[in-house]
Order: sequence, then structure tokens, then C-alpha cells
Amino acid sequence: MRILTTALLCAIALTLGGAAAWAEDGAESPAPKPVMTSFLLSHNIAPDGKPIDGVFKEEKGWRVTEFHGSGEVRVEDGVVYLEEGNDMTGVTWSGPLVRMNFEVTLEAKRVSGSDFFCGLTFPYGESSASFIVGGWGGTCVGISCLDYQDAYNNETARFMDFEMERWYRIRVRVTDKRIQAWIDDKAIVDVSTEDRHVDIRFEVGKSRPFGIATWRTAGAIRNVRFNALTEE
Repeated sequence: MRILTTALLCAIALTLGGAAAWAEDGAESPAPKPVMTSFLLSHNIAPDGKPIDGVFKEEKGWRVTEFHGSGEVRVEDGVVYLEEGNDMTGVTWSGPLVRMNFEVTLEAKRVSGSDFFCGLTFPYGESSASFIVGGWGGTCVGISCLDYQDAYNNETARFMDFEMERWYRIRVRVTDKRIQAWIDDKAIVDVSTEDRHVDIRFEVGKSRPFGIATWRTAGAIRNVRFNALTEE
């Protein structure tokens, strides 16, 4: 009986190995998610990566983020709706960016669910960070990550109640020494990044370098602007 069992297992392994080899050689890799031409980003960055004083351009560079278990993403009248996923749903910008000295503004609201409805991931030099709005049960706000500590566990953590279906104005400013953030013009984060390790949680890795996501929550985003700061 033991010999028969071993032979059977070997046969199964050979069959699966052959199937895997066929899939690797013959199957086509999945096509990239389509560009969302109906959802635009306002910005002041030229194709060569340099900021343009006072001139904002509209570029069509958003893609649906390829999160496993992503919910539906749709655009209606300039608003992108991120349906509840298991775990995350989001969009990622693939157009021109600067990686330091910029400001991001947008409006976001929670449509349903009880976790973050705006996980704004942004570049920070060669790394990235995230501004989490409404995480950890729906109320935590802060920067992930600083010195390997996420928004719930570092000094930027704040706790706020968020109304369902209400638009909130979100603003993040990034310089080589500080990260600042506001919600409805109220200062939420003002933290020094000198001699700090700045990075993201691995779950939002596919949002890099610039993207917006939700966690087991349906949200909506509109009026996204990425403004590179000039010396002035």
C-alpha cells in the first residue's frame, strides 16, 4: 500500500508540474488595467518633470490598482467611486510626478464601511508614505510609516469621527524636512522627517508612487490636484 501511494503521489506531481509548465509557457500574461480617461488629475508638471509656474494641465494617467480582491472602480461626473474590496480598492497615477516638494489636495468621502476611505500614498524622495484617513475601525488619521511605525503607532496618530456621505477636503504637503496634512483646513499632521526612516506598509505597495485606496470600505474621490512647489 505504501508503494502504491508513493507512485500515485509521484504521478500527481508530474501531472501538476506539466500543467504549470504549460501555463507558464503558453498562457498570456494579464493585460495592464486600462487608463481611466474620464478621471483627470490637475497638476503643474511638464513631461520633463519640471514644474510650470501657474499653469495646470490635465493628464489622463490613472489606472485601476491591481489589488487582489479589489472592488469595482467606476467614474461618474468626475468622481471616482471605489467599491468595497477584500481588502483594498484603489487607483494609481502613472503620469508625470515630482518626488519631493509638492502639495496634494483632494476631496474624499466614505460611502459605506468602517475603515479608511482615503489612503493617500505619495512619493517621498526615493521612498513613499501614506496619509491614512479613517483607519483602524474608522477614526484613526496619520502617516504610515515613520521609523517602521504605522499611523496608529507613531506620533502622528489622531482620532476623528467621520460622517457617512460627507465630503472632506484633504491636503498633504511634502518637503525634504517635513510632512504636513490638513483635513477641512484643520492641521492634523506636522512632523519632522529629518533623520527618520519614511516608508509605507506593504499592503499599499501597489499604490506607489502616487495613488488613493480604501480598505474594506467604499469611498469616493474627486478634484485631485498635484502641485509641485516652486522655489518661490
